[in-house]
Amino acid sequence: MPLLSPDQPEWATVTLAEEAGGGVVRRTVLPGGLRVVTEAVPAVRSVSIGVWAGVGSRDESGAQAGASHFLEHLLFKGTKRREAFDISAEIESGGGELNAFTGKESTCFYARVLDTDLPLAVDVLMDLVLSSQIRAADYSAERDVILEEIAMHLDEPADAVHDGFAAALYGGGPLGRPILGTVESIGSMSRETVADYYRDRYSLPNLVVAVAGSLDHEAVVQAVAKALDVAGLSATTGQPSPPRISALTGSVAKPLLLTQRPVEQAHLVLGVPGVRLTDDRRFAVGVLNAVLGGGMSSRLFQEVREKRGLAYSVYSFASQYSDSGMFGVYAGCLPQKVGEVLEVCRGELARVAESGLTAAEVSQGRGQLAGSLVLRQEDTSSRMSRLGKSELFHGEWLSLDEVLARVEAVSEADVATVAADLLQADTTLAVVGPFDSEQEFAAVA
Repeated sequence: MPLLSPDQPEWATVTLAEEAGGGVVRRTVLPGGLRVVTEAVPAVRSVSIGVWAGVGSRDESGAQAGASHFLEHLLFKGTKRREAFDISAEIESGGGELNAFTGKESTCFYARVLDTDLPLAVDVLMDLVLSSQIRAADYSAERDVILEEIAMHLDEPADAVHDGFAAALYGGGPLGRPILGTVESIGSMSRETVADYYRDRYSLPNLVVAVAGSLDHEAVVQAVAKALDVAGLSATTGQPSPPRISALTGSVAKPLLLTQRPVEQAHLVLGVPGVRLTDDRRFAVGVLNAVLGGGMSSRLFQEVREKRGLAYSVYSFASQYSDSGMFGVYAGCLPQKVGEVLEVCRGELARVAESGLTAAEVSQGRGQLAGSLVLRQEDTSSRMSRLGKSELFHGEWLSLDEVLARVEAVSEADVATVAADLLQADTTLAVVGPFDSEQEFAAVA
């Protein structure tokens, strides 16, 4: 069902879905533009809540690189009403969980609590998102923590190679930057830069409160409205965030990016541009991904690991953004086996691009994709995440049955078409390993 726009009457509420088993999905837009989306899940005693901001690392300028993630940390450091310890202690005292994550296009602050603690969770999360003080002392201390996190991330070559692939695929574009930022950008970023970013990007129309579990929609809306009132924002007319920079702005793809590391195992990602989040072909891509490298029965796992013993870990992946995407293959292997691993991976990509998948494989891929979707719905956190992402990115709410119907409708021809469209493109390769130069590696590969 299409979602309403934020410029509707005060407290406009619409029912997006009503399932036979009792689950109801509702959406309310508050006067300032903040959106509240809930899914009532019968027969559970827990509830998951996420406050989503439609801002991520791709929204940063070069001078702001890492600001979204930096801000994620800082919002936990204290408000006018709570110190950092209070924020976590109030949730954990009832057995709840509290955390956050930053992505390329969104940031989410979330909690999972008993249904009786939902008003508290709303109050705590809205307080930290809306009323952070970003004090100078907290800023200085947290910068050191983030520099440690960057160092830890760089010490994981399996993570670093994915950053390298994004950097190579998107060149100088915003999607090519690491979410954490760099040592240089974090070291030089001022508190004022992050504070200004906070004010610009965390406006009410750019926020979504998504809640799933044992709940009453009107009670959730009342709790959110109360939190806005406490923050002094109940009468605020929020301004939209600055427009998002195109994924391809300043982007110049590089066919090969080598990160030299004295490691025992080489890590590589070979891939191509993919489809965007709202592309109807995403369901066919999901089936393709499941068959090509989505599990132990996948083509890549069987060919690379089971038959040839070339790598311990090998898989394919599909990442989708609002205006772009990527499709790739990861493998970790001994440095002397990189050439053979690449040959097998490229061979499988070429075969699928030329011939598609068999009827049996498409059926298997549909089943694998559908099953994983259903199993994720057993968890209120996954349901909450689907609510938030649908509101921020898709512009429509699809019930689980509607999603499963779209998966089931994927045909051999659909997969063959999308495979030919994607996998015949020029590839981008990122490598982390003990190689002296890109020229040497290109010759080996």
